[in-house]
Amino acid sequence: MSDFPFLPVLTILPVVGAVVVALVPREREALAKKVALAWTLAVLALVLVMAAGFDAGGDRFQYVSSYEWIPQFGIRFDFGVDGIALVMLALIGVLMPIVVLASWHDAVGGRRSVGTFFALMLALESCMIGVFAATDIFLFYVFFEVMLVPMYFLIGSYGGPRRQYAAVKFFLYSLVGGLFMLAAVIGLFVVSANQGEGTFSFETLADLDIADSTQRWLFLGFFLAFAIKAPLFPFHTWLPDAGGQAPIGAAVLLVGVLDKVGTYGFLRYCLPLFPDASRYFAPLAITLSVIGIIYGALLAMGQSDMKRLVAYTSVAHFGFIGLGIFAFTTQGGAGAVLYMVNHGISTGALFLVVGFLVARRGSSAVADFGGAAKVIPWVAGAFFIAGLSSLSLPGTNSFVSEFLVLLGSFTTQPVAAVIATVGMILAALYILLMYQRTMHGPLNPALPKMRDLSRRETFVIAPMVVLIIALGFYPKPVLDVINPAVKATLSDVGVTDPAPTANSGGGK
Repeated sequence: MSDFPFLPVLTILPVVGAVVVALVPREREALAKKVALAWTLAVLALVLVMAAGFDAGGDRFQYVSSYEWIPQFGIRFDFGVDGIALVMLALIGVLMPIVVLASWHDAVGGRRSVGTFFALMLALESCMIGVFAATDIFLFYVFFEVMLVPMYFLIGSYGGPRRQYAAVKFFLYSLVGGLFMLAAVIGLFVVSANQGEGTFSFETLADLDIADSTQRWLFLGFFLAFAIKAPLFPFHTWLPDAGGQAPIGAAVLLVGVLDKVGTYGFLRYCLPLFPDASRYFAPLAITLSVIGIIYGALLAMGQSDMKRLVAYTSVAHFGFIGLGIFAFTTQGGAGAVLYMVNHGISTGALFLVVGFLVARRGSSAVADFGGAAKVIPWVAGAFFIAGLSSLSLPGTNSFVSEFLVLLGSFTTQPVAAVIATVGMILAALYILLMYQRTMHGPLNPALPKMRDLSRRETFVIAPMVVLIIALGFYPKPVLDVINPAVKATLSDVGVTDPAPTANSGGGK
């Protein structure tokens, strides 16, 4: 099985599915949905087989495949995954069937057909897999930019009343960031050509001897693109609009996976390719991360729309991830990667439950609810569990990752870690206040008669609840995969964990 080209097949398979779904006759909407769901389940099965064969203690990059593309410029179809990329592929594999099932009725009323909606979903899955599996930097850049297209149409054609504004804002922000990265990618190629043969291979570029001043400029090109994508404060302003206007399924993928490309990029490219520049700019990155934790939490508390509120919570959560990455400790880095996975689960679950509420009420405004738990107790229960995960309650998945980030960052950045801890308190406020105002109190007389969880919705939310609890009590299998890759990344940067200190006085 080790010779099977898992990653090229995984990348191509959803595109084939997108073509098949798009060719389904427009009037056969049910068939298009079923084909899309079956295709995502097939991708999930292939990811699980690949994950089962991954050797956490083996080579850094596994399932490596390489094919010629543009040999004149050293561009290849190079694929490979380490533990960090593998857990992100697993997240994509798990989320996609859930998102397709959750979006069963979202294409109704859109300007395009139901088949087009699910074809765009599958095309987006292909791009997301490619961006995490690519080890050729030019190929990574292509996936980085192309994945904007299906998300743009998902928001612009099937989103809320201000969908066009949100879609254009999302596209322009990401496109501008991508142009900065393109300039840096070209710069890397020139540097590699000056030192031998021009290439875009990650492993070859990581061995280059790049002058400090050149490193800093190239680092900034990548950093700006990834900070916008993440989004890191102050590059976050596109997210509340895009998350608030996107259909629920697209919003789950936006905050659950697409945003992780930014923080993944910090780990995969900024740190190993530009180690000296990474250490130089680490104080700036940590400062922006800490500001984002507090700023995102405060803005979330002031939101009257549930979808925008959940989007703003992601700004705070990405601050924790950035802090863990640039703390340069194994615990902080492992916590950041685990946070990337857990955030996709917890915030994805929150968006799904908000979608259930919007489908029943026709509104995402907090004020349009109140006392809803009295009539939809199972929806309220799912909302409560997703909320507890988002505020990192012990026993839920997010607690482990947030604890590791704070523990790892305190040894090198104690002030930042202490300030970030305040964000945990604010998270409890914005989550619990939203839950109280929508689910508890007197029953809003304007609420229509609402049904509780349907069978389809149960299949949608149940896997998320199971993952929230399972990873909260037993995250070891995921951490075992993540830790070797994080240690290898820190070795590239040339940093080691701080040595423990002890009182040498031997007594009082």
